[in-house]
Amino acid sequence: MVNQLLVTLVNSVLGSGKSTARNNYAYHCPLCNHHKPKLEVNLTENREGKNQWHCWACDARGTTIYNLFKQLKASADKFKELSSLVKTSRSIKDTQVVSTVILPKEYINLNNVDNSDIMARHALAYLKKRNINKYDIVKYGIGYCKEGLYKNMIVIPTYDVDGRLNYFTARSFEKEPYIKYRNPSASRDVIPNEHLINWNIPIILCEGPFDAIAIKRNAIPLLGKSIQNSLMKKIVTSVVDKIYIALDRDAIKQALKFCERLMAEGKEVYLVDLQDKDPSEMGFENFTRLIQKTVPLTYYDLMEQKLSL
Repeated sequence: MVNQLLVTLVNSVLGSGKSTARNNYAYHCPLCNHHKPKLEVNLTENREGKNQWHCWACDARGTTIYNLFKQLKASADKFKELSSLVKTSRSIKDTQVVSTVILPKEYINLNNVDNSDIMARHALAYLKKRNINKYDIVKYGIGYCKEGLYKNMIVIPTYDVDGRLNYFTARSFEKEPYIKYRNPSASRDVIPNEHLINWNIPIILCEGPFDAIAIKRNAIPLLGKSIQNSLMKKIVTSVVDKIYIALDRDAIKQALKFCERLMAEGKEVYLVDLQDKDPSEMGFENFTRLIQKTVPLTYYDLMEQKLSL
């Protein structure tokens, strides 16, 4: 049953919505400004505040109206009214640790473009050269910008376990870009692609999102060469027992530190020798063969590698 008071409140923030199916309402998404009403919000009546929302264009999503309002920076009176309609105490607690990063307003999901968009064709051609296919574009919500701060850049978002945007990376698809990479001014202390990770099977730690996409299975991009606190804590406290570390050779010192820390926590660690090629350059099949040949790291191997530096 639809909560009509909640419908009225959400309409006051998002504009008039259109009733769809399963007590959902469709709105124009303020996070990506898509020209069609792609943001679906479930407005089922329940006191727990569990109302899922999802934009089918930019893939922004969440599990509560409170979180949606937080991302939209709704006014205090809207939050007050919301608290009288649904339970928000849990949502407030959850939102305190959620990054406020949002996708660029110029972001366009590459799954929603046609051949008339010349820059989209250039973006897709760049992705094809990096062996990224249509399935990858849909799975990772890959998009691009043709104007603004991220003009002519591929945008790859990442999401937390609840499907909320927690970071994104941008990489130019121009042949000789003045700026190759541009990232948001937001904390990197997140768990990238957390919504895709199965913590019951081995995980692979790599440097960037293109590497994670190339690896294709249970890969977490570090967004650099360091394991952030949130990710380290999650790995240490999870039941996952096998961890593959696949960083570039110029990050060998950091990789060995991670190996030592994780081995001390009782994890079985595999240090993957990338042989001067990152996973995105190697491709899925070559990287898979390399993984299969990699053996668990021993403390003797660890000390030997540290002494050789």
